[in-house]
Amino acid sequence: MSTQTNQSNIANPAPLGLLGFGMTTCLLNLHNAGFIKLSIVIVAMGFALGGAAQIIAGIMEFKKNNTFGATAFTAYGFFWWSLILIWINPFSSIEAADPASMGFYLGLWGIFTLFMFIGTLKHNRGSQVVFGSLTVLFFLLSLANFTGSDAVHTVAGYVGILCGASAIYNSMAQILNQEFGKTVMPL
Repeated sequence: MSTQTNQSNIANPAPLGLLGFGMTTCLLNLHNAGFIKLSIVIVAMGFALGGAAQIIAGIMEFKKNNTFGATAFTAYGFFWWSLILIWINPFSSIEAADPASMGFYLGLWGIFTLFMFIGTLKHNRGSQVVFGSLTVLFFLLSLANFTGSDAVHTVAGYVGILCGASAIYNSMAQILNQEFGKTVMPL
């Protein structure tokens, strides 16, 4: 009887997922912090890199038998697609999102992210920063929607820029550390 190994020879999909998440999160939160307007640039980035690239990375993580990565990238990829649907509301017969519904939407994502953050306590510090700052971001955005506070929304934008930048750093560190076979950028 032969034994089969469950090893995969596919590349590490995490840098792609982190890059998609990080770049899109930075771009959206430049808007939330008041630096740029919400435009097709953010929508397109959210659809392509935030959504599609993360979903692809998540599917690849399923193939690698990485439940954490598969769940994170697939869920956050579909988060971006759902957010775009909320913004453009292609279902004209359904009422547009209001602040209370957005508050609950973002709050639920905050709860999910809090549990994912707990999962990162077994991971590197870079992952902990990404998920810890993302948890804070979702709860601040939820609070901003419930209270109507522009100040909280702006603070959330700055937290989001930090979160996105930390994901980009994490992505680049994984790529460069692997390419050079040593720690070039610590995680």
